[in-house]
Amino acid sequence: PKGTMKMLVSGAGDIKITKDGNVLLHEMQIQHPTASLIARVATAQDDITGDGTTSNVLIIGELLKQAKVYISDGLQPRVAAEGFDLAKKKALSVLDEMA
Repeated sequence: PKGTMKMLVSGAGDIKITKDGNVLLHEMQIQHPTASLIARVATAQDDITGDGTTSNVLIIGELLKQAKVYISDGLQPRVAAEGFDLAKKKALSVLDEMA
């Protein structure tokens, strides 16, 4: 409800104003492979639940930021990926227990 409005201008000059993250991600032409994957995750979340686009982008961004810190300190990227997988399994386990 307190989100800020964003303006997108297409190559043809069409203007779209929205605060819906899903609309933004669908309308943007994303070139970077990682950014494209993040956008796909966020839009899939919105398609399934109708909300959570921005939250997903923020969570993924924070996970990548933390991974960069650890990798900069010498952690092997494969170990970071395995850590993400273990965290995912634990999160799913906790969610199953809550259900």
